[in-house]
Amino acid sequence: MTGQLPVSFEGEERSSPAAATAEKNPIPDPASPRRIFSGVALRPVRLALRAGLRNLVALVYPPVCVACRAATGEAQALCAHCWGEIGFIERPYCERLGTPFAVDLGPGLLSPAAIANPPVFARARAVCRFDGVARELVHRLKYGDRAELAITLGRMMVQAGHELIAEADLVVPVPLHRARLWSRRFNQAALLAGTVARLTARPYAPAGLVRVRHTRRQVGLSRAQRANNLQGAFQVPENARPQLEGRRILLVDDVLTTGATANAAARALLRGGARQVDLLTFARVVTDG
Repeated sequence: MTGQLPVSFEGEERSSPAAATAEKNPIPDPASPRRIFSGVALRPVRLALRAGLRNLVALVYPPVCVACRAATGEAQALCAHCWGEIGFIERPYCERLGTPFAVDLGPGLLSPAAIANPPVFARARAVCRFDGVARELVHRLKYGDRAELAITLGRMMVQAGHELIAEADLVVPVPLHRARLWSRRFNQAALLAGTVARLTARPYAPAGLVRVRHTRRQVGLSRAQRANNLQGAFQVPENARPQLEGRRILLVDDVLTTGATANAAARALLRGGARQVDLLTFARVVTDG
């Protein structure tokens, strides 16, 4: 009778069309020899092919120093001479500002500048002083369309900022205004922040902070002029607030000079709901004496 469900009797086996199709075209067993061969046995072959391709590229294009173009043992690295020319910042340094001390007077010390004018951010760390080879690398990244340098600098930042990274919940770059981003074509801070986040498996929020006011360039301005220039320049978008709420933020930039930009950005992040903001840069200006 049309429309009537089939009746099954006890002891009688009936096969459905789907079952018949499955019998003709069985689903492969994940543990079958064919699956094992294609998924596992071929893995060393793929790895060997990739290694061979890398060796071939290195043969045709030998790796060179990212600063002076001298021969190096691996790609995206510095030669021994350029490495030695970088003024790395290591302890002892101010726990707030990250500025180096000439003499080690014990852990947890703050510099006079940090005591007299505490920054908005909790802690700052930088790889090196902003001079010599380090300055040249930053300028090439920022103005010379050498975006690949973010890999080299980002690796070094991971080492210098490991304490901050270990406590960070979210990585946020210092943003550019859209007008400046259009003229420069990329944001060097975002490239560095993305590298740090990728290498450390930390969540990355490239749009967690935006620059809403097109400020004049900071070069040549005094500390007070820089602070005034950045009043109200940064803002946390409404749709980013849930992502920042109660989080420890690692704010990333290329260079720390007077701290005006970092303070303005950190203030906006704290107003947007962040619990704490730490700062990580590749280089920082250090005034001796």
